[in-house]
Amino acid sequence: MPFTGTLQARQEIIIALLEYLAKSMDERYTNAISSDQSPKEKFKTLFQNQFSFFKKNPHFVAAVFSDGLLEESQRINKTILKIMGVKMKHLMPIILEGQQQKVFTNAITSDELMHIIMGTFRLQMYKWRIANFQFDISRSGDNMIQSVLTLIKNKI
Repeated sequence: MPFTGTLQARQEIIIALLEYLAKSMDERYTNAISSDQSPKEKFKTLFQNQFSFFKKNPHFVAAVFSDGLLEESQRINKTILKIMGVKMKHLMPIILEGQQQKVFTNAITSDELMHIIMGTFRLQMYKWRIANFQFDISRSGDNMIQSVLTLIKNKI
């Protein structure tokens, strides 16, 4: 059964990459976001930081979207959930602050906003992955950031 060993080794590599990504994201977000930034600036910084990282390290995107392994491995799924938890840990305070300051809409709950935003980000990364990283993720990401900010901004 050499294939099983190869699959297990591949899973271990992917889990190691994903664990590193979770730790790296937490550190990068903590260092990149400043308390004197507005919620809108924090939002941009958070996503631009991630797009910049992935542009330099596309193999992490390949690991997150490892076709076929996601359904097979609970450990990979748990690690991906850990990454999502890191993103939520940093994104939720930005959304809440934006809603409290009436910069972001209160017509949608903060949880719903987070799901919409994270889903949009994930779809952007998936599109880049299946396009074999052939378009400029920073430029495309900036467009996505502006579009999401337009959607979530408070219409006073």
